[in-house]
Order: sequence, then C-alpha cells, then structure tokens
Amino acid sequence: MSKMKTKKSASKRLSLTGTGKVKYKKMNLRHILTKRSPKRKRQLRATGILSEADARKVRKQMLPYG
Repeated sequence: MSKMKTKKSASKRLSLTGTGKVKYKKMNLRHILTKRSPKRKRQLRATGILSEADARKVRKQMLPYG
C-alpha cells in the first residue's frame, strides 16, 4: 500500500500542537481594518484552536502524518 499524501493547502494553513490540537490563523485581518475596533483586531491576532469534531477530520484526512 502506498503512502497517504498530505493535503498541501491544509499543511500551509493548519498546524498541530504537541497535544494534537489543530491551530489556525483567524480570518478578517487583511484589509479594511479601519472599521474594526482595536479590541477586535487584537483578538484576531491570536491563533485559533479548531473544535474537536473538526480537528478529528483534519488529522485523519488532511494531515495524516502531522
């Protein structure tokens, strides 16, 4: 049986923590930032943690060797 391929688009956008949680960068911080409050922009800088239901699917299908 051949090796499973990692989805390269997922590997560039997602990463795994040491405990197996899936990290991602939050959206809406690219342009048109003048209408957003400083608190919102500050919260968007932090990395997000994927919910466990979605993380299971990502680890199995997109990042099999992650």
